[in-house]
Amino acid sequence: MGNLERIKLLEQFSEEEPENPFNWYALALEYQDSDPEKTSKLFDKLLSSHNSYLPTYFTAAHFFAERDELKKSEKVFRDGIELARSQENEKAYRELQNAFQNFCFENDLED
Repeated sequence: MGNLERIKLLEQFSEEEPENPFNWYALALEYQDSDPEKTSKLFDKLLSSHNSYLPTYFTAAHFFAERDELKKSEKVFRDGIELARSQENEKAYRELQNAFQNFCFENDLED
């Protein structure tokens, strides 16, 4: 299945099940290389409408960092770390914490 076919299918799933964050997340991932603006909007939608969907935070934070949206990336990392802590998800907490420390080091920021 090609990228365009996956996008069409995921768009259909997202319309049929708008409350399912996975469909929006998968759609954002599909658009990452071909349409960064669309990806940005999808991540924003996930972070506002589905803010308890933990997988979004790691990927979105890296996406925004790559676009030099450092303040936004920092906020997404911090929010994700707090969410992982509140959900008592130790693995995600450690991964987000380590990625955030690397992000701070690479961008000469205080963590």
